[in-house]
Amino acid sequence: MHVSSPLYPWQDSLWQSLAGRTQQAHAYLLHGPAGSGKRKLAEYFAAFLLCKAPVKQHPCGQCSACKLYAANTHPDLMRLEPEDEGKGILIANVRDLVAKILQTSQQGGRKVVIVEPAEAMTTGSANALLKSLEEPAGSTVFILISHQFSFLLPTIKSRCVLQVCPLPAAPASIDWLRQQHPELNVEQCQTLLALASGSALNAQKLLSADVLLIREQVVNGVKQLFKQHSSPSELAVAWAKMPQDLLFDWFCQWAQLMLRYKVTEDESALGLADMAVVLKHVAPRAPLALLLQTQDWLLEHRQKVLRRVPLRADLLLEALLVRWQALLPR
Repeated sequence: MHVSSPLYPWQDSLWQSLAGRTQQAHAYLLHGPAGSGKRKLAEYFAAFLLCKAPVKQHPCGQCSACKLYAANTHPDLMRLEPEDEGKGILIANVRDLVAKILQTSQQGGRKVVIVEPAEAMTTGSANALLKSLEEPAGSTVFILISHQFSFLLPTIKSRCVLQVCPLPAAPASIDWLRQQHPELNVEQCQTLLALASGSALNAQKLLSADVLLIREQVVNGVKQLFKQHSSPSELAVAWAKMPQDLLFDWFCQWAQLMLRYKVTEDESALGLADMAVVLKHVAPRAPLALLLQTQDWLLEHRQKVLRRVPLRADLLLEALLVRWQALLPR
């Protein structure tokens, strides 16, 4: 009896293309947008490759290798990843890995290396891995995971079997979300997916972080700001504990949508309905130069937020909202 598949419903065909191969390659590159489930696919594939007695193209779940894998103690499963989130994979990390894969397999089968995210490798560390990718020691299999395929060196891509891992179509994502969260209606699922750039997995994370409520509070706050019923400083204090990256994502998107509408006057391109009326009202009235300056400011400070530059949230948000309020001349 094999382990029940932990894969997502939209990964069935991807799994067949990997597990159904008559001969396994020595290196795979799973690439696609963040939130498509690449890590789960890679982990299950690693379990399958290490399993001593696969059943119907799935790991058996009963052999010693499967039990070691389940306990996260399999000696022939290695990982190459940044030491700290957001940092690079250094050449020293690759050299340590290469030394390990040159050793004999402790379980007498394959050795599997998971590299995530592959684009975190520096040029030096990527080049240090090339020889091992091309001529792996023994029966080593590399599984690289990439969220930003274009950032990878062509030499890395050329040594791997490429497997694109797309996001599921919207209907499949909505069905999955509603199965996981029966309390959601279709409209709420559509909103969550839009906020999560189409990823059902990221939509689920947003839901657990009360993003629908946060979104409602922010949208209402922006409306009150333009009506001068709330001041930038009041809203900044109220929003200071909200996820700053989320807020800057939304404001960057709203600025972009206003610029687009200013040029096209296409009402269908105003984004989610909760802010569409506001953007349609402000865009024609906002001076183009000021709107462009605001967008540049937003993008610059969004990068600081993403890099976790230490900034006081209330002061940063107040500066944002002062600029935002100025878009609607009095």
